[in-house]
Amino acid sequence: MKILVTGSTGFIGKSLCEALLTKPDLIVVGTGRSSTTLKASNFSFLKISDSPTSTEWRTILENVDVVIHLAARAHILSEVSQDPLVEFRKVNVQDTMVLAEQALEAGVKRFIQLSSIGVNGGYTLEHAFDESSEPSPHASYAISKWEAEQGLISLCAKSSMDIVIIRPPLVYGANAPGNFRRLVKLVSLGIPLPFASVKNKRSMIALENLIDFIQRCVDHPLAANEVFLVSDEDSVSTPQIIKALASGMGSRVPLFPFPNLLLEGGAKALGKFSVYQQLCGSLEIDAQKSRSLLSWTPPLKAQDALEKAGRGFKENKLP
Repeated sequence: MKILVTGSTGFIGKSLCEALLTKPDLIVVGTGRSSTTLKASNFSFLKISDSPTSTEWRTILENVDVVIHLAARAHILSEVSQDPLVEFRKVNVQDTMVLAEQALEAGVKRFIQLSSIGVNGGYTLEHAFDESSEPSPHASYAISKWEAEQGLISLCAKSSMDIVIIRPPLVYGANAPGNFRRLVKLVSLGIPLPFASVKNKRSMIALENLIDFIQRCVDHPLAANEVFLVSDEDSVSTPQIIKALASGMGSRVPLFPFPNLLLEGGAKALGKFSVYQQLCGSLEIDAQKSRSLLSWTPPLKAQDALEKAGRGFKENKLP
């Protein structure tokens, strides 16, 4: 089987390629905008332009059986574009559809699209999100991911190419980007943090668990033309996350209570309300479908994976 992994130099892509390459019956082609140090007899890498054309993909897709599309515009912590949605649509919708159209023409059997739980919304109140939840994308990135999903489903309807859509929540690990990296750095300082009173519930997914699930979707017949919400088995609170990360670092972080209204107000005043929501709000996922339909169980427990992330961050002295 020949598999194309886009975004193969990224946080998820690099680890996915490494996992796939342990299987000698797979040929893996990776693409990305930066170079890679990954080397194996059954691996090849092609550096591509910012917006690959149909002609560029046509050669890359030759004899490919499965496309795993990870490349996307994401983790923009300091947005400078005057119209972010336009930029997100260009990469996450238009470029995705160019690739998918060429994949269909090339005879690709399955297209796996990594989407986002943001398609369902930014938080939950009484009920966890599942595959039947009404989509309510809450930000430009999530809107672009939802539009890409719709385009792919329409393209693959009544065609020879299966579509598999995976909506993960926050994906974490020792070298995770974005706000998780900020939190790990904060924990590593060992300073007291004002989150003792936070009683939220967050569904997240360890990098190792997501990689395992993606591999399950590569050839499982029941994954065809399905949408999956995936997460670790257990939801965790912000205090639990902090304590587990600190434990992995071999330290502890003092937590003290602080009025939630003041935390919320301060975040709004600083223009960081989305960060407050991630730290203090709840976002729960009911991932029962992924486990029952595909007989999948996350290999790592959340506590163990968070400790591993903290340990890896400290041991590797990540910036």
